Amino acid sequence: MNEGRVVPIAITDEIRTSFINYAMSVIVDRALPDVRDGLKPVQRRILYAMHELGLASNRKYVKSAGVVGEVIKKYHPHGDAAIYDAMVRMAQGWNLRYPLVDGQGNFGSIDGDPAAAYRYTEARMTAVTEAILQDIDKETVAFKPNFDESTAEPEVLPCAVPNMLVNGAAGIAVGMATNIPPHNLGEIIDGLIALIDKPEITLDELMLYIKGPDFPTGGVMSDRGIREAFETGRGSIRLRAKVRFEERNNRESIVVTEIPYQVNKTSLIQTAASLVRNKRIEDIANIRDESDRQGMRLVFELKRGARPELVLNQLYKFTQLQSSFAVNNLAIVNRSPQILPLKRALELFLEHRAEVVRRRTAFELRQAQERAHLLEGYLIALDHLDEVIALIRASQDGPEAKRGLMSEFNLSEAQAQAVLDMRLQRLTGLERHKILEEYRELQEEIARLQAILGDEAQLWRVIRGELREVKKQFADPRRTQISALEGDISKEDLIAEASMVVTLTRGGYIKRTPLTSYRAQARGGRGVSAQRQKTDDINAHLIVANTHDYLLFFTDKGRVYREKVYDLPEADRAARGNHIRNLLPIAEEESMQTVLAIRSFDQDGYFVFATRQGVIKKTAIREYGNINASGLIALNLMEGDELVSVRITTGSADIVLATRSGQAIRFTEGEVRDTGRATQGVRGIKLRSDDLVVSLVVVDEGYQEQIELLTVTECGYGKRTPLSEYPRQGRGGQGVITMRVTDKTGQLVSLAPVLGHEELLVLSEGGVLIRTRVKEVSSYGRPSQGVTIMRLGEGDRAVSATVMPDEEALGHHAPLAPHLN
Repeated sequence: MNEGRVVPIAITDEIRTSFINYAMSVIVDRALPDVRDGLKPVQRRILYAMHELGLASNRKYVKSAGVVGEVIKKYHPHGDAAIYDAMVRMAQGWNLRYPLVDGQGNFGSIDGDPAAAYRYTEARMTAVTEAILQDIDKETVAFKPNFDESTAEPEVLPCAVPNMLVNGAAGIAVGMATNIPPHNLGEIIDGLIALIDKPEITLDELMLYIKGPDFPTGGVMSDRGIREAFETGRGSIRLRAKVRFEERNNRESIVVTEIPYQVNKTSLIQTAASLVRNKRIEDIANIRDESDRQGMRLVFELKRGARPELVLNQLYKFTQLQSSFAVNNLAIVNRSPQILPLKRALELFLEHRAEVVRRRTAFELRQAQERAHLLEGYLIALDHLDEVIALIRASQDGPEAKRGLMSEFNLSEAQAQAVLDMRLQRLTGLERHKILEEYRELQEEIARLQAILGDEAQLWRVIRGELREVKKQFADPRRTQISALEGDISKEDLIAEASMVVTLTRGGYIKRTPLTSYRAQARGGRGVSAQRQKTDDINAHLIVANTHDYLLFFTDKGRVYREKVYDLPEADRAARGNHIRNLLPIAEEESMQTVLAIRSFDQDGYFVFATRQGVIKKTAIREYGNINASGLIALNLMEGDELVSVRITTGSADIVLATRSGQAIRFTEGEVRDTGRATQGVRGIKLRSDDLVVSLVVVDEGYQEQIELLTVTECGYGKRTPLSEYPRQGRGGQGVITMRVTDKTGQLVSLAPVLGHEELLVLSEGGVLIRTRVKEVSSYGRPSQGVTIMRLGEGDRAVSATVMPDEEALGHHAPLAPHLN
């Protein structure tokens, strides 16, 4: 090799240069659409080749192989598979809002089935494509040499249809990608006309015409994110399937009639079936695809008793029944990629149309002027017909006759040649009249065309009229419904509402167990083992709550924490559960005193607090709506005091405080002033030196005639006593005897209001739980000691009793009965 011809270069420079060239080639000439016609080069070449082959929408179909071959031969020297794939996509009505290729044969399906080989399928243009190519033969767009310079191809198509916005585009280039959503043609044209009429139009005004993307597969689209995408050219839009609920043979079904854009139906079914098999969705009995030529119909048949709304939320969360479309309006503008907001994209399309109309008008004007020029020659010749005939007869040949006509009658070369080519029949009087009429019409046409070129208002009037004609021909109703969809599917949306028994041991272990796991027993029954416990892990709290309720955990130090019931670990009766400190940041020196369930903090009502030392406090529920992860001070405690119980009240209830020695005091809630969250409260009951408060009862005003107070002691004794036997007293007194406390009965464990239809759950220190009907507990007077309601083993004692509403009340979220501690 001649050393003088070797040019040493740094490999880093060569790689950098080569990669930049490659990247720009991919960006500009392969992956991104041109903003003017919305087409990538391969798509443009396919459509132009079909135009050159004469495959109009009213002509017969031809083999796809012939189209692909023509494209490869003249315009796109690449693999046939890539060209055919691009052609197939332009024929698929579930991918393009307005298909550009009319395919005959198997062009794939929304199920993901591939198209048949190109030797089997046939194709032609659609009417929309004809509008896109309209006037291409009138020098409306620039042409460039093809790859081998054997012919020319258009750099862009005239595009009477705003194709980029109505059909969208998707493509991955080097370092960038585009994802333009399709829109409704009628809406886009209305927006274009509004922009012509008012160039300074605002985005909000544009959105009165263009509501949002309109996807070929329909579905439902969230109204959130549309404005951001329109304003910036980027954004995310949530899509959902269109569904309805149907009932047949006492079974509910979820019927899907439209799915989100670019979702594969077969893949969707397989995903849902896998979720059912793996028990992630448990209430689907069967999945059927009943789709046919009439449309899509995907049926999810539910099990009896299933909640359709809950199952639908699960399908939205775990399958592509809900998806997001990431808008990225990236297109080529003057051979450079740009992100395009909606208004800018519309402006660029109108600029392109204005250029096309100008070039077309100039072409038509030139054609009209050339024709008028020839007609002027005809008229001169007809006015001097005898002289013209004599001159031609006297000429030796054609060139001599042409020169004679040009010199004698001042004709141009073109006019003279036209006169020589004129047929004899045009010399008749009738033909002369036709020539004069055509000449006058051409003069009018020339004036019209010159007016368009000379007056911008006339130009835009033409563009506006052509847009209206396109709308009249191709516009159709919107397919995608725009709705105020909720945000992300939350965890709560996926969890069925169910009654749970929540237990918390004194050792701090918590769990939830379905209420149905516990069987009701008659009074005096031995009960079932609630859970296996270590000897030093004694049950302390039991509450019945709905899975969607908040649980409020009040500690002896006056702090409150909260957690959703569904976030607690679920376990069976024999399991111990997880430690509470794995869920909540409770300090080592704090112990749990009260657990309450509440549906919402946005409600009227109060929390009433009672302390061991007989202090009572009342604070509005709304003041506790912002409990953060580290907890919140529920009330301030005096030194040496601790919180014993918290109840929910309506504001017009009676309050009863009970002590472990069997004393109780009843007073109206009005005697307790509403105070702020971080306050101490006032005296509720005057205690003896060795006595402490054990229970707080709240009785609503409307129930005071029917209410009885249910008393439970450590040794399993209990009774019901009418509330009327407890006289109202002034707050701060010593109260009256509620039960005669003896060694046989043991000290008072709890006092609870009942109507008689509730159920009572009593939990012992040894882990034995009994569930019995309240009406099976005998009614006795206030000073009596009651009867045995629970037989306890030697050394065992009752530590907790809970009155709960029946299943129907729980299902309707009635106010929960007070929970005893």
